[in-house]
Amino acid sequence: MSSTPILKMVDITKEFPGVKALSEVNLTVYPGEIHAICGENGAGKSTLMKVLSGVYPVGTYEGEIHFNGEPCQFRNIRDSEHKGIAIIHQELALSPYLSIAENIFLGNERASRGVIDWNATNAEAAKLLRMVGLDSDPATRIVDIGVGRQQLVEIAKALSKDVKLLILDEPTAALNDEDSANLLALMRRLRDEQGMTMIMISHKLNEIAAVSDSVTVIRDGQTIKTLDMHGEKPVTEDEIISLMVGRSLDNRYPVHTSTIGSEVLRVENWTVHHPIQNERKVVDDASLAVRAGEVVGLAGLMGAGRTELAMSVFGRAYGANVSGKVFMHGKEVDTSSVGKAIAAGIAYATEDRKRYGLNLIQPIKTNIVASALGKLSSRGVVDRNEEIRVAEGYRREMRIKSPSIDILSGQLSGGNQQKVVLSKWIYTDPDVLILDEPTRGIDVGAKYEIYQIINTLSDAGKGVLVISSELPELLGICDRIYTMSQGRITGFLDRAEADQEKLMVLMTKERERAAS
Repeated sequence: MSSTPILKMVDITKEFPGVKALSEVNLTVYPGEIHAICGENGAGKSTLMKVLSGVYPVGTYEGEIHFNGEPCQFRNIRDSEHKGIAIIHQELALSPYLSIAENIFLGNERASRGVIDWNATNAEAAKLLRMVGLDSDPATRIVDIGVGRQQLVEIAKALSKDVKLLILDEPTAALNDEDSANLLALMRRLRDEQGMTMIMISHKLNEIAAVSDSVTVIRDGQTIKTLDMHGEKPVTEDEIISLMVGRSLDNRYPVHTSTIGSEVLRVENWTVHHPIQNERKVVDDASLAVRAGEVVGLAGLMGAGRTELAMSVFGRAYGANVSGKVFMHGKEVDTSSVGKAIAAGIAYATEDRKRYGLNLIQPIKTNIVASALGKLSSRGVVDRNEEIRVAEGYRREMRIKSPSIDILSGQLSGGNQQKVVLSKWIYTDPDVLILDEPTRGIDVGAKYEIYQIINTLSDAGKGVLVISSELPELLGICDRIYTMSQGRITGFLDRAEADQEKLMVLMTKERERAAS
């Protein structure tokens, strides 16, 4: 590895109205390395990369950027791309109804005299796809491939621009385990075989340990420390966590003893068919129960039917030909619409908080009260003073980091957005909360706070059903864990007897029904 940096960011300071997002941040990256940037949600990681890539142009921040030994002042993304810097954001920027090849060369078309050369476009696209290990036809539409493949298309698009520094912002946040492993392998290959320099922002410390050469920790908009992952002393996850949160997290899961009461929710013989392929069952005769004060987990591999089960129970928000029964406190209830499900005492926090959980262009206060407007309105008119009182109460109670409840929800960090989602559903005063991937894309410090909120809910006698792809998380917070495979409930284990191996056996079990 060269001793001369490819990138130096010196004393970068960036302010927004009422908030100093970055304060004299320094970052040094060397050629041919994978440099990870860690920090809690809202620490300033993505802001720093937006400064580097020209999203925040010169003049909107203080400090200096040096790339390949030259001072740089980027007015926009095109300026940074011209120098060989490419950024892949967490929300992929692909046009779904254009082909893979069209997306790769969008704005960079292979044309002669204003006419696109489709043979050259598809041939060059195929070559780039081979480089990233993607075997799809370049003519395939983006909408017809999965998120993992879309991520590879984004990388191929970056490679088409002769990229020298590739920035990946939470590249595996929306990927399953297999796609994540493939992407990490590609990053290693690009580094080892092509000498590619990469900056990776991630909350997944195991992935950072697996691929990164250096790690810079940012906390509260300031550089804390840069760690050499190949130094004499091994860097531990606990060391990174301590630097991220400013304290030692001796236990990643709060110590909690549940006081479990009577059954609050029971789902019996629940069957859901695919909304388009009506003959295919995505949930098949599933039954489960949740008791008051109990945190119940639902584990399963991708495609097992966990989210489909939750969404269909909550107002038939997914699926066709739904059958089965839902009981609350032993009484059968109608959950055939979202309104009826809420009235029955059920709340559902979706796994995709940005698309379905929040209105990102509305302020915090509007989102918090959105699911229970009847509680603060009279004759269809919302009491704005009561709205403010309720929202301010949740901002304090949930420790939502924001200078005001009038801040747009889209401006919050992921962890604080999730707290707004939870506030919205807690305000409906449900008996059961279904939380679908409640800590996805959230740093370890914010995760701990979410776990504490879950424990507070169970202590208040609520039943909580947690869907998570992270088995250590389920084992750390749940009293009991159900498993799903191929749409069926395949068993459940109490906390005392559960471990990852036993859960995995049940998660891969085929076509055998277990009693709930």
